Amino acid sequence: MSETTPRPAPRTEIAGEDFEQLEQYVRFWNADAEPEQRRLAAAAFTDCVEYRAQIGILSGAQALMDFRNQFAAHMGTVALRLRQRPEVHHHRARLQWEILTGDGDGTPFAAGTDVLQLDENGRISSVVAFLDRAPEGFDPEAHHEEVPGRGEEGSAGNPVAARAGQESQSA
Repeated sequence: MSETTPRPAPRTEIAGEDFEQLEQYVRFWNADAEPEQRRLAAAAFTDCVEYRAQIGILSGAQALMDFRNQFAAHMGTVALRLRQRPEVHHHRARLQWEILTGDGDGTPFAAGTDVLQLDENGRISSVVAFLDRAPEGFDPEAHHEEVPGRGEEGSAGNPVAARAGQESQSA
């Protein structure tokens, strides 16, 4: 009774009016220019959006922009692509994604799942990110140390620097 279904091709666009905010979210992660990032962040996120991942906790659109830009500065060309159509119910959405690196070659870097909470207007108020396939050399335990003044945030103040340190240790 089990069937094998072919894996859908990576997607960047989400069909249907209900998914407009989710499209803005994907576009935000793929936007290179700061004015475009700000426009997309204002459309997609609430003012106090919170992002929780193994690297730590980020609060506010500016923190997400800084994280995205530090990551892209460290990794070069990056693109977030959906692995399948998002699921949405009860003001929650689940997006399965992958990050591709490289100039047009689309080298897989990592894959994960984001669970988003949507407010009454459909804007994203929180994101919880899970890694389904971590980047090579990633040590999730390295990000759980408590830093004074940051609570659980750990090394999220400079996640790319923490990632770069791990890469140099494994090289």
